[in-house]
Order: sequence, then C-alpha cells, then structure tokens
Amino acid sequence: MVISVSDKKLRSAVEDETAARKLYGAGMAKKLALRLTALKAAASLAVFWPPKSGPERCHELKGNLAGIFSVDLKQPYRLLFKSDESKPADRSDEQMRWGTITEIELTSIEDTHE
Repeated sequence: MVISVSDKKLRSAVEDETAARKLYGAGMAKKLALRLTALKAAASLAVFWPPKSGPERCHELKGNLAGIFSVDLKQPYRLLFKSDESKPADRSDEQMRWGTITEIELTSIEDTHE
C-alpha cells in the first residue's frame, strides 16, 4: 500500500522512531510501528476485512468523521487515515471497495470517542 502523511508532526513520528517515542511515548510508538508495517505490507485495504477484526480493528468511521478510516493504537488512541479514492465510491459492495483502496493518507492520531 502507498502511504502518504499530511500532518508534519505525524510525518516526523512515522519517519523516525525516536521522534515517535518523544511525541507519543514508547508504548504508542511501538503500536504505531506495528500498524505502519501492516499497512505498508498490505496490497489493499481488503487485507483488513472484515471491519473491526484482528488486532488492527480497521474500520470506517461515521458521523462527522465519515470517510475516515481508523486502526487501533494504544487505547483510546487511533491512527486515522483517508483513502485516496479518486472517484465516487460504489458502496454496494464494501469488501470490493476496500479491495480497490491501495493508497492512503495518514491524517492524525486521536481519541475518536471524545
């Protein structure tokens, strides 16, 4: 999977483990590294199907964060990203749609439950 990072602070954490530990702590930095490895190794987002399965618990958010995907880090924090879908998504078959997502943009690390 092709991964880009929009946030400067997050980019430094993604590119440098020492920076990640300084920004988020050792536990969060370790989880971030694990999730990045899994995302980079995936051919598409379909690897994480069905939603909320596996240790990543990847799923698409709803409400005011609709269109943003989330994977678990250290509770209660999530790594948020959006797909680089260039055309309107066909939502009739979500599993197929996830299979077409091969590029993502990391946007933030947040507690989405606040």
